[in-house]
Amino acid sequence: MCGITGWVDWNRDLSNEKPTLEKMANSIYWRGPDNDGFWLSQRVAFAHRRLIVIDPEGGVQPMVRRERGAEYALTYNGELYNFRELREELRGLGHTFETRSDTEVVLRSYIEWGSEAPRRFNGIFAAAIWDGARQELVLIRDQLGVKPLFYAQRNDSIIFGSELKALLSHPSIDPAIGRTGLAELFITVPVRTPGHGIYQDVHEVRPGYLLRFSATGVKEERYWKLESHPHEDDLEKTTLHIRELLHDTVQRQLIADVPVVSLLSGGLDSSGLTALAAREYREQGKEPLHTYSVDFVGSDRDFQADPLHQSLDAPWIERMVKHTQSNHHTVTLDTPDLIANHDVPIHAHDLPGMGEMEISLYMLFREIRKNAVVTLSGESADEVFGGYPWFHDEKVLQAKTFPWNVTMESNHNQMDLFTPEINEVLHREEYLQQRYEEAISEVPKLPGESAHDARIRELFYLNLTRFLPVLLNRKDRMSMATGLEVRVPFCDPRLVQYVWNIPWEMKNVDGMEKGILRRAFADVLPEGVVKRKKSAYPFTTNPTYLAALRSRMEEIINDTHSPLTSIIQRSALQNLLNATATPSQKITQWIQILDRLVQTDTWLREYQVSIRL
Repeated sequence: MCGITGWVDWNRDLSNEKPTLEKMANSIYWRGPDNDGFWLSQRVAFAHRRLIVIDPEGGVQPMVRRERGAEYALTYNGELYNFRELREELRGLGHTFETRSDTEVVLRSYIEWGSEAPRRFNGIFAAAIWDGARQELVLIRDQLGVKPLFYAQRNDSIIFGSELKALLSHPSIDPAIGRTGLAELFITVPVRTPGHGIYQDVHEVRPGYLLRFSATGVKEERYWKLESHPHEDDLEKTTLHIRELLHDTVQRQLIADVPVVSLLSGGLDSSGLTALAAREYREQGKEPLHTYSVDFVGSDRDFQADPLHQSLDAPWIERMVKHTQSNHHTVTLDTPDLIANHDVPIHAHDLPGMGEMEISLYMLFREIRKNAVVTLSGESADEVFGGYPWFHDEKVLQAKTFPWNVTMESNHNQMDLFTPEINEVLHREEYLQQRYEEAISEVPKLPGESAHDARIRELFYLNLTRFLPVLLNRKDRMSMATGLEVRVPFCDPRLVQYVWNIPWEMKNVDGMEKGILRRAFADVLPEGVVKRKKSAYPFTTNPTYLAALRSRMEEIINDTHSPLTSIIQRSALQNLLNATATPSQKITQWIQILDRLVQTDTWLREYQVSIRL
């Protein structure tokens, strides 16, 4: 995995802009700590930070090729899992390859097929291509949005980058936010509206889109979207097809010239992938697969069950380690570890993060990176197969809002904290309703579907296009902050499209959520793990962590120069602090609220954010 950045200017000569380009590239150093590369011409400045996974010698970027009298350049972040098949197809069309890297396959695919090329890609990717024949900058993002890609138009230039920090390193981008940015930070939380970059006039390429920038303007093309049609396969054939897709996907995603490991929580999703990977390793005669999990000091003492966390992971992990014969590593964290790294998510996102849930993930990845470069993760299975409680909640089915706004109480608790001036411009209910209606209007309908099934289809769309990006962003930023590549087999677009049309009753076969996935994994998992109820990524419930956050909040309240108090009423912060002294809510809810506010204060300070309402 890598980091990309650069810009195109239609009027200025960029040939001598390497100092600025280096600054932008260095800002995303950890996305690619192994190497860097630069390519500058009169109109174009491309940079690349490389994390070597495939073809150490041949995959150097930016990659430039001359074809039919025109120059094409690529800076690319990601992996193509079907690059070998595409390379053979391109060879049959007369292309000659100088490397064995997937990078050259991406570039030559574009040279051959143009904007049709990404329709053929199976992988996770964000790419910037300079098309010398058309004098255009082309930005492409993968189907599910696993890899990030931001951009901003300033006068006659287009600036882009894997992360916001790369754009903020360019002299024409200011760290300013307006009404929409504030709304995206506080109203739609935890999600962000697709395409929004929070900072003023900064955008994100939407998943499944290709953007063309020329001197005459921008053209947006959607190359992939979910399609609704009747599901024709019976239960047995559906189970078999899912099983075959997962086997093929894991096989492809184990390809690397560096060590590959797997995350293992003992839940259905990570256990199934781990079992497939471990079996593949055995069949190839490799050493046992290494697996990793995270835990917290005192978790057995402090654990609080909730709808997303019904049991501790440790006993289930132990069962899976015995089953797969993996070489397992548990990374155990304590409150001082978490507090010492509290600001990491801010610098990874260039925005307020999700607090402890991201800090612990970062520390897990940091430990993995000592021994491996790539890991598999079970991200997105719940969005693809319908594993969250809100899929099964009648209140959610009836509500005309995002499902997590019905079930996540903490979303609402911070909405009464704003100053009157901020409240006056935010219009919380109207903004939230607008974003919800926009999302619902995008859902591909299936004619003749019952009202209940149509509503379920809407919930799936909301989860795949609004909630899943939260988790993918978290995983990308925390892993890339350590130089680790995370691969997500459940985001394979073939699987996502196929499961999209499976009827709800079949998805929940055997009376269990994700029943069809449980059947698909039944040949590689112990029965107990197959039937384990969902348990989400763990987070600390240690009272010492809440106490540390309360101490940070007290400092903010007593600081007359705190930028947070320009948004949040100081008296409201004090009331919040008082309430957390004897919490009536679950400790995790208070932790989430305080984490968010403390990180917002730090972000406003360190990034010197200006608020322009």
